[in-house]
Amino acid sequence: MGFFNKIGEGLRKTRDSLMGTVNGMLKAFTKIDDELFEELQEILITADVGVATADTLCEKLRILVKERGETDPDAIRGLLRETVAEMISGDASLQLTTTPSVVLVIGVNGVGKTTTIGKLAARLKADGKKVLLGAADTFRAAAIEQLEVWAQRADVELVKHAANADPAAVVFDALSAAKARGIDVVICDTAGRLHNKKNLMDELAKIRRVIERELPNAACEVLLVLDATTGQNAVNQAREFLQAAGITGIVLTKLDGTARGGVVLTVHEELGVPVKYIGVGEGIDDLQPFDADSFAQGLFGE
Repeated sequence: MGFFNKIGEGLRKTRDSLMGTVNGMLKAFTKIDDELFEELQEILITADVGVATADTLCEKLRILVKERGETDPDAIRGLLRETVAEMISGDASLQLTTTPSVVLVIGVNGVGKTTTIGKLAARLKADGKKVLLGAADTFRAAAIEQLEVWAQRADVELVKHAANADPAAVVFDALSAAKARGIDVVICDTAGRLHNKKNLMDELAKIRRVIERELPNAACEVLLVLDATTGQNAVNQAREFLQAAGITGIVLTKLDGTARGGVVLTVHEELGVPVKYIGVGEGIDDLQPFDADSFAQGLFGE
């Protein structure tokens, strides 16, 4: 299955729900007017686009309609796809510019964090990178075991300690191993506890100090994994993490299992953090780099 087909199939539930409603609404109008935009905004909010983002999107559409002199409601479909692609465009690539580079992955339990790490490792290895995983979410023995399974599945190296070990010590050993073994990318699993943001900040700060000391010039990405099926709750969760950690990108998982794919727009527009990967299936190759045009096409169809 090609890249666009994966995105399109992964967004099928959102597309069927959103465009089915939009198409039905457009048939009820013979001209583009304020009432049309009001109904469209309500539909977008229902698709978990978010109130502020839906308002911005409709305002951009109004401007585009006026600029192009559109009067036929059917034109809204194409303009909607075009506007969404523009709103979520930008460089969504991982900045892995040094050898080794470091990727810290955070997220609460159940969002697919460990699975995301395994899939990202497999993707980077397929791109010719030598990858090592650091099992620094030491507060859950299951997290260490799960990461070990994914390391074997992706055929990459793993550094781990016993449960409840110091996460920063795991990162130190992972970085030491990376330097000794010529590793290109170190991906570290970290605990994503939100019940005490101070502990989270202290832990991440300690890990960052270790990275800065051991690899002072290393490129470092901090990826937050969110479950798309939780819709606006995922956005609220992201806001909490943004206050506690320097997030450089977001991974949205389980997009194939929800009609709430519109949450991508809210994350990008309201949080100012790029979505770098989206999960559109269970397979090891179903973690896809985010591409604005492919996403908009997958969301709205041809």
